[in-house]
Amino acid sequence: MNDDSLRYKIGITLIRGIGNNLAKNLIAYLGSPEAVFKEHPHHLAKIPGIGEVLSKEIAGQDVLKRADEEIEFVIKNDIQTFYFLNRNYPYRLKECPDAPVMLYAKGNCNLNEGKYVGVVGTRNATDYGKDMCRNLIQEMSALPVTIVSGLAYGIDIQAHKTSIEKGISTIGVMGHGMDRIYPYAHRSTAVKMLEKGCLITEYLSKTNPDRQNFVQRNRIIAGLCDAIVVVESGIKGGALITAEIANDYNRDVFAFPGRTSDEWSAGCNALIKSNKAALIESGNDLLRYMNWNNTPVNRCIQPDLFTELSAEEQEIAGKLREHSDGIQINELALILSKPFSKISSVLLEMEFKGVVKCLPGSVYKFVK
Repeated sequence: MNDDSLRYKIGITLIRGIGNNLAKNLIAYLGSPEAVFKEHPHHLAKIPGIGEVLSKEIAGQDVLKRADEEIEFVIKNDIQTFYFLNRNYPYRLKECPDAPVMLYAKGNCNLNEGKYVGVVGTRNATDYGKDMCRNLIQEMSALPVTIVSGLAYGIDIQAHKTSIEKGISTIGVMGHGMDRIYPYAHRSTAVKMLEKGCLITEYLSKTNPDRQNFVQRNRIIAGLCDAIVVVESGIKGGALITAEIANDYNRDVFAFPGRTSDEWSAGCNALIKSNKAALIESGNDLLRYMNWNNTPVNRCIQPDLFTELSAEEQEIAGKLREHSDGIQINELALILSKPFSKISSVLLEMEFKGVVKCLPGSVYKFVK
């Protein structure tokens, strides 16, 4: 771990008045977080979005001392750090405009491996909701799937507990620092999650579990996932916020319906009625919608077809053949270290040639 580099990456997230978007713009403009701290205030003031007031804030704040304290905490507690420009940063989240500059994680996790499903819902889960949650996860257990939720009461903790029971990787996204578990009643579950999963937060240690933090963390749940499932929800609540954000991120959103008289199904019914979520009754419905249980198409391609593929197309075809159930376009771009726009253009040409097939969720599959 390069402590000197990390202190500037953490430091930029601590500057008062500099949010994630502006921090990313500053880094892009100056080339690195370190350059932000070493740039003259007069030059900083000329950068779009900064001005004289913020330039003085950047120059005048002693945030690097606090960053050094956090590095000590990170090393002592074996916490992983994820900087938004590093390869280990979750590629799904990276494509979201308001993704955090830094993430902190503890446990056993690769945030770019397998399929990710967010399971969210009310804190006032009914027996019906808990059953739907258990069945959903059970029916996905044969896949390399990771269940993401918020470690809260109700549906969240049911999702985590069921994942542990079924041996499925699960991630808890927290709205506070890594120095605590909130609510404390879920500490034992959180510890078990570390064996095959992890806890994630964008907040530094000593950050309290304030209400607004949990609203912010909902965007991370949405951004990490290929799909979001709302199991139960009242007409208002954090699960609906997560669903709205997921729609904005162009993620697939699903909801279990309930009786019109059920208070804790009103939010799910509203999502379905407004076409903001697809209705599902089981995990198998989700798999079908996402084409995750799709049987490979046995179709032959003429051997000489590959002679008609460009070098770029052959490279992409080779990677797709390594993933028999398909690969998401953003993940493919990450693996090949190529711009999304370039990969998208080449895939379109390959689709015209009948070499690849586009599945729901922007998943591309090599046609055998």
